[in-house]
Amino acid sequence: MIRIILVDDHAVVRSGYRRLLDHEPGFAVIGEAASADEAYALVVQQTPDVAVVDLSLRGSSGLEAIRRILSRAPQTRILVLSMHEGAGHVTQALRSGALGYLTKYSEPECVIEAIRKVAHGQRAFSPEIAQVLADEALAGERPLADLTPREFEVLRLLAHGESALGIAQSMHLSPKTILNYLSLIRQKLDAESDFKLLHLAARHGLVNLPSPRSC
Repeated sequence: MIRIILVDDHAVVRSGYRRLLDHEPGFAVIGEAASADEAYALVVQQTPDVAVVDLSLRGSSGLEAIRRILSRAPQTRILVLSMHEGAGHVTQALRSGALGYLTKYSEPECVIEAIRKVAHGQRAFSPEIAQVLADEALAGERPLADLTPREFEVLRLLAHGESALGIAQSMHLSPKTILNYLSLIRQKLDAESDFKLLHLAARHGLVNLPSPRSC
């Protein structure tokens, strides 16, 4: 029996996946979580075989959820199921410890197959993510690949309008630590200002900038 937890901040999404997986022989959904904190608490109680994790959570992101899950239960396998298709998100999820990555456009049978694969320690990617990884391997410009998962998360939150204090609260770190991370990020990305960081983040799919409006 593969014991699974679902980590997604939308109850309707979790309900849909639960209905799908509860009808699959050999699968048991043993819990649901809407945040990184809830996911960690659930892992402490249950120690699942597989955690299906979205990257967009309230508060700390799915990357932080992955890190905390594996810090407590390194034997748990992580499958990311996300709307994010950018190379930065995929690379950082894998770097954080995820074994598989699917988009939420994936067919139900693909989700089931991916869970079985990661439960047995195998990689699993939807076709579009496999293409992203192939393109990333061939690309000459890969500035975000130099960031650690924590640095990537700080940049993502900054790009979504969070202040250093807000980022610190979301990541359960001190404001001084966040400022140190921002300094390292600027150095690695050769960005002299947060404004340039925002444009780099947008260019690499971390956030969408509004399109100019015509008169």
